[in-house]
Amino acid sequence: MPTLNLPTAGGRITAYLMQPPRNFPKAEPPFNRIAYAAAHVVADPLADREPWLDAAVDWDTTIEFRRHLWSLGLGVAEAMDTAQRGMGMNWANSLELVRRSLDAAKDFPGALIGSGAGTDHLEVTPDVTVDDVIRAYEEQCEAIEKLGGRIILMASRALVKAARSPDDYVLVYEHILSQVKQPVIIHWLGEMFDPALEGYWGYRDHADAMDVAIDVIASNPSKVDGVKISLLDKNKEVTMRRRLPQGVRMFTGDDFNYAELIAGDEQGYSDALLGIFDAIAPAASAALDAFTHGNVASFHDILAPTVPLSRHIFKAPTRFYKTGVVFMAYLNGLQNHFTMIGGQESTRSTLHLAELFRLADAAGLLADPELAASRMRTVMATRGVAA
Repeated sequence: MPTLNLPTAGGRITAYLMQPPRNFPKAEPPFNRIAYAAAHVVADPLADREPWLDAAVDWDTTIEFRRHLWSLGLGVAEAMDTAQRGMGMNWANSLELVRRSLDAAKDFPGALIGSGAGTDHLEVTPDVTVDDVIRAYEEQCEAIEKLGGRIILMASRALVKAARSPDDYVLVYEHILSQVKQPVIIHWLGEMFDPALEGYWGYRDHADAMDVAIDVIASNPSKVDGVKISLLDKNKEVTMRRRLPQGVRMFTGDDFNYAELIAGDEQGYSDALLGIFDAIAPAASAALDAFTHGNVASFHDILAPTVPLSRHIFKAPTRFYKTGVVFMAYLNGLQNHFTMIGGQESTRSTLHLAELFRLADAAGLLADPELAASRMRTVMATRGVAA
């Protein structure tokens, strides 16, 4: 197995011996849990554009990655925050991404795909109004439905700015839900993922905010397939899960505690819509297959080593987690570079990337050790770590 030099705390460089990769069994979907991976986009490193100002997407590699996810039996949550939505990817590029993904999904009968509709094309100014937010949501929902897509209703930074009370959230959501053609997934993205969303649903306290969200869902159960909660707090997720109307699913967005939340308890379970499933797709697929066939021990055996990796990738500042997701794709040969939209490959330290490599290796997630080691040496060299 390869050995390479990696930095550790205190400025030291130590030799690291890799371990053999884990051979994840090929899954035979469908699974007994719905599972979406929030998929990342692949930047075009050769485009003559300024990466901080203009997103250049490698469309072919981006769509090929979605084919990879579908081949493993996972669904694709498209144009979400993992795809740098509102963080480099604008609405025009996001809609093109949705169009291309929906077209590619036709090659996979029964493939799951949901597409993010938000208000990110609306400039968030001090005078933005609730009516502006409604019109922005309508525009994106209509565009996605025109393509034949199903909607994941994303949280709105503009709504945080425009709302004067929780009633404004109720007004906006009930208006949009009254118009959608198919039931949507509502995404409650916490401020740890996007600081501009603090105070969503009209309250800074998550318990009070949850009351508003539950009221909206309970008033429109036929228009809500489920809710994805991304607060990184398993107790809040379980509390909300137990309050949902019958038939409305909880999709875990908890990248810290996903294994136990998917497994569930005597009162219910969570389906999955997770950014970490992008990075650990083969393990997620194998674990869900084992669980579906009644092998709960194997489910936990596969996912347990991935949890420390996920907690590291999503550590504070959590909004930088996309760097780790893309880095995993690079190490595993799913893209040939470590360049990101907006130059976000720079958002994590060299020490962070080194620990990510060690944790991914410990979880058996580096499918080709020689390739992963070679690419890691290249990145470390660019950051001043001698081979």
